[in-house]
Amino acid sequence: MAVYVIVDVTIKDAAAYAGYASGVPALIRKHGGEYLVRGGVTEVLEGEWKPGRIVVLKFPDMAAAKAFHNDPEYEPLKALRHRIADSQMLAVEGV
Repeated sequence: MAVYVIVDVTIKDAAAYAGYASGVPALIRKHGGEYLVRGGVTEVLEGEWKPGRIVVLKFPDMAAAKAFHNDPEYEPLKALRHRIADSQMLAVEGV
């Protein structure tokens, strides 16, 4: 079953984030993932959500999504993201 990783990122250092954003796509592809949404204009239709930059990834299954997230090659990039942005991330099974 496909799994979608949804990330809401509030960027605190745009220059440093550009380095993060350029390093991640190869790791996503390595685990069979693809970008469905990578930034773009958002509009809240209901509720009080104040999203930052929204990213949606699609992986073949939960194992692939977790393999990406736990990949040792991703650790330095993940640490960079944690320093330069506030983020929320979840994985959800879908169609």
